[in-house]
Amino acid sequence: MQFAEVAAASQVVAASSARNEKVAALARALRDAAPGEVRAVTAWLSGATLQRRTGLGWASLRDSPPAAEVASLTVTEVDDALTASADASGAGSTGVRQQIVARLLGAATHPEQRLLAGLLAGELRQGAGAGLMLPAVAAAAGVPVEAVRRAVAVHGDLPDVALAALTGGPASLAGFSLAVGRGLSPMLAQPGSDLDVALGKTGAAGVEWKLDGVRAQIHRDGDDVAVFTRTLDDITDRVPEVVARVRELPVNRTILDGELLAYGAEVDGRRRPAPFQITNARVMTRAAAASTDVPLELTLFDVLHADGEDLIDRPGAQRRARLEAFGGDLLVPRHVVEDPSDDEQRSAAASFAAGALAAGHEGVVVKGLTAPYTMGRRGAGWVKVKPRITLDLVVLAVEWGHGRRTGLLSNLHLGARDPEGEYGPPGGFVMLGKTFKGLTDAMLRWQTDHLQAIATGGTGWVVEVKPELVVEIAFDGVQSSPRYPAGMALRFARVLAHRPDKPASQADTVATVRGYHQPGEEAPS
Repeated sequence: MQFAEVAAASQVVAASSARNEKVAALARALRDAAPGEVRAVTAWLSGATLQRRTGLGWASLRDSPPAAEVASLTVTEVDDALTASADASGAGSTGVRQQIVARLLGAATHPEQRLLAGLLAGELRQGAGAGLMLPAVAAAAGVPVEAVRRAVAVHGDLPDVALAALTGGPASLAGFSLAVGRGLSPMLAQPGSDLDVALGKTGAAGVEWKLDGVRAQIHRDGDDVAVFTRTLDDITDRVPEVVARVRELPVNRTILDGELLAYGAEVDGRRRPAPFQITNARVMTRAAAASTDVPLELTLFDVLHADGEDLIDRPGAQRRARLEAFGGDLLVPRHVVEDPSDDEQRSAAASFAAGALAAGHEGVVVKGLTAPYTMGRRGAGWVKVKPRITLDLVVLAVEWGHGRRTGLLSNLHLGARDPEGEYGPPGGFVMLGKTFKGLTDAMLRWQTDHLQAIATGGTGWVVEVKPELVVEIAFDGVQSSPRYPAGMALRFARVLAHRPDKPASQADTVATVRGYHQPGEEAPS
């Protein structure tokens, strides 16, 4: 298959506003791919490469050669080149990678160069996310889209699932199951404005403390334990105290969902959770003494597999019961509301939520008792409720500070995801405002180093960055504003935390922000 065919499909997706046209273009490209090419084509059209890290990026694209007049690259040649770049190591490896990308770009036509640049820079915003790729795989293979969705959910790798669907059909998809040791995209919670609203969405539910730590997925097979973050980074060697604790559990083979949290000093006889930055710094530290200096504690709130049985399709109440059978003192505190219409039960739930706040935690997560575990999705089964309104937004650019912040990157340009392309290319981001409030000196120093490392350009005092750093933003409302594309701006936005543990693909959407919009209130121009 010619690489130009993949680039052409990518162009159709980027240019079209019709969902059916996009899916059809993606499906044609998948059908035209040979079995040995399907995985690479699927990854590229999803905006990624099979090689998680190629060693290439924006720096390798600065001096791109002129585009070729005639398309000649094949899918196999491009994938082999990316593999060679990823495998290059040691002295001279940078030069080897530069030669590889120069040869690729020199042999690529203009549309192919555009696709390669997006893939290598990690900024291919063509809109072919899971919402398009899953039905495209289903259409190409002639299988039900729900069969594809479930296979991806339990296996976690869309290119593998696409290959199975196109070569083996429904029978191959039915063969996918959870694999202990392979990280899976976690289930996510929708934001809710208050407890009553959350219970109205879930019905009968378990109300659990919401901890402000690092999400952890733990796999155990005998003495073998693996710990993954929500972005599926393997941090097993960084958390020896967690590994040891999991080995003590009376279960031999399991996949668990939970939270890692560091604790600070006692206040009024009760230990308080440490700020997220401390927990996150501890997780990122490889030093052997870290587990002693800043120990992490594991709290469990779900189980996906236990001793040979997949549990993701079981109701939430049944999964909790299995977890209680062996979770011991690691279980997150939980209060069950059987009838959300009962005033007494709602009042008890509110008291429980107040207790979570009194203990220093963020709020609660309301989890439907009948809800399955929908991996990688914000279903209605889980709703998070915090006393303050917060959003997870992405940094699009940043301004150099002045005064005491001279020499530091300070004022953040914040954007929400625009998966449907309401205000630009599908899969892009929509700016909602700026803020420098809430940033401590330590946070300023950290973001200056981090954002300079992912800078893509800019002029004067504004530095443009790759849209990948998520920040948790508190705000007092959303106002109308003609200054920004979506006609909205955040009111009194302030930074609560940098969240490098969260991928930009899981940031909040412009639709979520619109739910807080107060059209009658105009932001200052």
